[in-house]
Amino acid sequence: MFRVTPLVRNLIIINVVVFMAQNFLSNLHITEYMSLWSIHSPYFKPYQFFTYMFAHGGMGHIFFNMLALASFAPILESYWGERKLLIFYLATGIGAGIIYAGVNYFLGAHEGGIMLGASGAIYGILMAFGMSFPNMEIMLLFPPIPIKAKYMVFVIGLITYALDSSGSVAHLAHFGGAFVAFIIITFWRGSGNNRGWQ
Repeated sequence: MFRVTPLVRNLIIINVVVFMAQNFLSNLHITEYMSLWSIHSPYFKPYQFFTYMFAHGGMGHIFFNMLALASFAPILESYWGERKLLIFYLATGIGAGIIYAGVNYFLGAHEGGIMLGASGAIYGILMAFGMSFPNMEIMLLFPPIPIKAKYMVFVIGLITYALDSSGSVAHLAHFGGAFVAFIIITFWRGSGNNRGWQ
């Protein structure tokens, strides 16, 4: 499951390079510029719906996101092709950011906080994998049990929620990425275009 395909490799490289820049060039405030700020905040810029998904908040954050990307996205890239996976990845990441920001805007929550990380797009990948290969058995790292792909996104979501004792995880963005993925896959199936573009 770790035969990393070209697009997935490039996405991992971009995320790692950005993470290194965040840590070694912190005086440039890269994290602040790339993160998604609340729409209420004077620091909010529309481009952040794109950039936030390439910045991360710590080693564990980027490690588990890139591990999931390397585990599941290569199969989708082989199934769909690079172009379709790239469009899907960006659409679910941006969609997750828009849903997160939109709900917080109307509820008036998290006015001073920021959101960053590839998790929205990663949950989109997990949802797509589960919908495309529903009966494939996956061995989870924690807990180390086999599970069918169609249940994976829900189980991982519950585990993430249960382990978030600090309340710092943007669960709404996870849901947003999975929701956008569900809509896209359903649309592609309806248009007869679920396999890939030639």
